[in-house]
Amino acid sequence: MTARADLKLSQELFSRILEEARSRTLQLVSPVTDLDLRIQHNPLMSPVVWDLGHIAHFEDVWLVQNIESGGSGTEGLSGIFDPFSNPRAVRGGLPLPTIDDCRRLLAEVRARTLAKLAEVDLDSDRPLLRDGYVYHMVAQHEYQHNETILQTLQLKQGEAYHPARRIPLPEARPLEGETACDPLGNMVRFPGGMVEIGTDDQAEAYDNERPLNRQRIRPFWIDQAPVSNGQYLKFIAAGGYERPEFWSEAGWAWRTREKLVAPMYWHREADQWRTRYMDRVTPVDPEVPVCHVCYYEAEAFARFAGKRLPTESEWEAAASWDPASGAKQKFPWGNQEPTPELANLDQLGFEPAPIGAYPKNLSPIGCYGMIGDVWEWTSSDFSGYPGFQSFPYREYSEVFFGAEYKVLRGGSWATRPGAIRNTFRNWDYPIRRQIFSGFRCARDA
Repeated sequence: MTARADLKLSQELFSRILEEARSRTLQLVSPVTDLDLRIQHNPLMSPVVWDLGHIAHFEDVWLVQNIESGGSGTEGLSGIFDPFSNPRAVRGGLPLPTIDDCRRLLAEVRARTLAKLAEVDLDSDRPLLRDGYVYHMVAQHEYQHNETILQTLQLKQGEAYHPARRIPLPEARPLEGETACDPLGNMVRFPGGMVEIGTDDQAEAYDNERPLNRQRIRPFWIDQAPVSNGQYLKFIAAGGYERPEFWSEAGWAWRTREKLVAPMYWHREADQWRTRYMDRVTPVDPEVPVCHVCYYEAEAFARFAGKRLPTESEWEAAASWDPASGAKQKFPWGNQEPTPELANLDQLGFEPAPIGAYPKNLSPIGCYGMIGDVWEWTSSDFSGYPGFQSFPYREYSEVFFGAEYKVLRGGSWATRPGAIRNTFRNWDYPIRRQIFSGFRCARDA
């Protein structure tokens, strides 16, 4: 194949990736009224039209302006769609566009992007262009805002969000493999040793996933599956929300102040707990992973169960490392990219699936469901790996390093497949519950 033909294929590939991302964005917002798209439904989240305008603005900065100028900075991120000048709490008061304005802006920017893509040198030595990094980054940025938009639509006041399309989820199946039986979560053992954490991938991985580093991990036990609603109901029944001995000092102060008694979106009807996923209100299914719990709730359950939360290195080792071969995998099941048969990702199920519904979603040591369904809280603060280098801009990761953020791993049902892998690191404040978050527990071996 000639270099020109190879270049043409790369250009077509990136064009398809960007178009597929945009198609999903527009599909998600298509059932929502212009008014609901412009309202700030909760100060934790942006009005949806702000997200749409920011998607367009981010693409213009990175795929047009920086490619034209040879730069790799965020100077072009200005105006109302600059997230650092306009934090979420104030975005409802900005002069926001209509959905028609957003559609025009998205289309205009995409036309400029494709025109620039047709002439760009993808064999350039510029790190931004090498292996198409900047195109993967912009697509992942849109994927991540898809999940953010879904958090907003779940919070939406008034009429519930009715998805334009919903796919059925598979039913639960029994989990297989050797485990230590525990009524609060069967556990599998990681034998310990030197493992590889992170990645040196330069095409898709974000800077906070790099560089690949070797760490000695002590032996530990980890839950075979995420904590289920059924297990969490035992915590509630035991008075978990009323017993400070299960909570950290900060967690208890927060729980008391917020007067919380159950996960977000749960409510009590007579003698039954019920929950809501978008427009579906159902009895709490004991076989489904618990969702919409914060770090403090996860930490309290772990103490109740006589366990702890895993560190993110333990989590990644359990998801990616094969002790038998001494090899690292990109996903729990291997290196094959996610498909609808492998994991509950890609949004269109609109809720977590029952545990065991994806029997191939199994890590080398026998952990189930480490990718998809719910983000999993870890005990780790968000920081850079040894040798970390910010790229291509400090504002993606580095400015958030510190003890105020906790790391989550594994993605959720609302995560696009192109935005998750064993090394992907999410982070948030320990009080956040609007995210699609759950957890699994660990203990020392």
